[in-house]
Amino acid sequence: MLRWTAGGLAVALLGTAGAGYLYLRHLNSNLTKEELNLGSKPPLPRATPNAEGQTPINILLLGSDSRGSEANAELGGARDNADRPGLADTQMLIHVSADRGHISALSIPRDTRVTIPECTDPKDGTVYPETERTINTSIQHGGPGCTVATWEELTGIPIDHFMMVEFAGAVSLADAVGGVPVCVADNVHDEDSGLRLEAGTTEVRGEQALQWLRTRHGFEDGSDIGRTKAQQMYFTAMAAELQQGTKLTDPVQLMGLAEAATEALTVDPGLGSVEALYDLGEDVKNVPSDAMTMVTMPWLPDPLRPAAHVIPHAERAERIFSAIRNDVALDDAEGLRAAEEAEAERLAAEAPEPTPAEEIAVAVRGGTSQPEAGGGTGTAAIGPVTGRASEVAGALYGEGFTQAYADDTWVTQEATTLGYPAGDPQRLADARSVAEALGLPGSAVREDEGTTVLVLTIGADWREGTRYAAPEEEPGADADETEDAGDGGSGTGDAEDRERDDAPEEILREDEAVTGKDENACMTVNPLHIW
Repeated sequence: MLRWTAGGLAVALLGTAGAGYLYLRHLNSNLTKEELNLGSKPPLPRATPNAEGQTPINILLLGSDSRGSEANAELGGARDNADRPGLADTQMLIHVSADRGHISALSIPRDTRVTIPECTDPKDGTVYPETERTINTSIQHGGPGCTVATWEELTGIPIDHFMMVEFAGAVSLADAVGGVPVCVADNVHDEDSGLRLEAGTTEVRGEQALQWLRTRHGFEDGSDIGRTKAQQMYFTAMAAELQQGTKLTDPVQLMGLAEAATEALTVDPGLGSVEALYDLGEDVKNVPSDAMTMVTMPWLPDPLRPAAHVIPHAERAERIFSAIRNDVALDDAEGLRAAEEAEAERLAAEAPEPTPAEEIAVAVRGGTSQPEAGGGTGTAAIGPVTGRASEVAGALYGEGFTQAYADDTWVTQEATTLGYPAGDPQRLADARSVAEALGLPGSAVREDEGTTVLVLTIGADWREGTRYAAPEEEPGADADETEDAGDGGSGTGDAEDRERDDAPEEILREDEAVTGKDENACMTVNPLHIW
């Protein structure tokens, strides 16, 4: 898209210098700009250049469901949500390699429960405290810059830029491109999105393209995971069409795309001019479309809401995060193994040895009641389990952590966490030692600015036993409340089907990746939506 926007600009500037300057100002004024990172922590350091002085580029693409404008309300429906801040329901990180030889794209399902860091709204100074919620709500904590901060905290990948598009912008871009070919294995009709297609390949544009991007129930198992895969197929097909140069040959059409793109985009200040977009487009335009690999973050059903939310699969997700941080193509198995070995050696060399168990102080708190959806800390859907702090502290004592003690402080917390003093590598090593003794996953270990000792908070997900085990999915678990009218949660289905074993040498499975090499890929249709 950037490449063709640059083309439109070049056509415009063929006129007089004065007219070209005015048109450039006009396009720049179309762009909406917001801050890149709203987190309270410093942004991650930018990637290190390679031997040739080239650096990778990480761009976070966001799709917002805001109904704030009449056009968006008309396309998105649910006019009663017009006053609700938008949700970032589509999130995709585009990683362009330093040598511009490949692109890796990583999607995170909108219903992934993550830690959203403290963010400050630059418009009114509102400070949103750190919380655990689904990642699509992060944009409501001050803007897209909080979603950027959330991605950096989750993945450890530095984000250089973001681009955000709303419903109306997606339609205008699809029209300006001239259509994108998509394929379904069977006739599909999704009443919620309005998509109705016959089996085979169809070139979608305008509102029909938006319907494709929004369809959830009609694809695969009806979850947000299927929708994410359909979006990846759409973007891969669009890239191939544009690189083939068959779509946009008319100068008027090129200028139309320049108009549509600049009007549709909200960007960070670093991309806040057509000149910057032009430079970025020139920088990435030669990456072959068949060198694109798009994946969805590996995930597991959320133990707290298994029918509605997901959580990152800590080990497999980290392998993908690490590959992107190390600028290794996701389909380069040999390069991935080498990068993982190098990173493991680096971390082992940098990490201090844990303090002897008998010298590690651990405060153990109970927090086993589970809040009701939308309720405050004073209400609970599941009552507390008494004596849990003493029970687990006693188990730690038996493991040699003789300074473990039950803390009388009571909290209400869904997920078990093990906090350690922020910015203290030694305490992090100690926390990992405690986590290993209790069987806690690495994701439970968190920085905590307000503590001077390790603080283990036993959440509603660990109501019995002295060794942590993620709870089984409860039969008939209720789906979470919908945050988008006509659009429910992830619908993650049966946990046993989702939690498949991973071969050690594998980072991707064939059914998980969408690549530019597969020109015949078709979306599987949910049997309930075949017509």
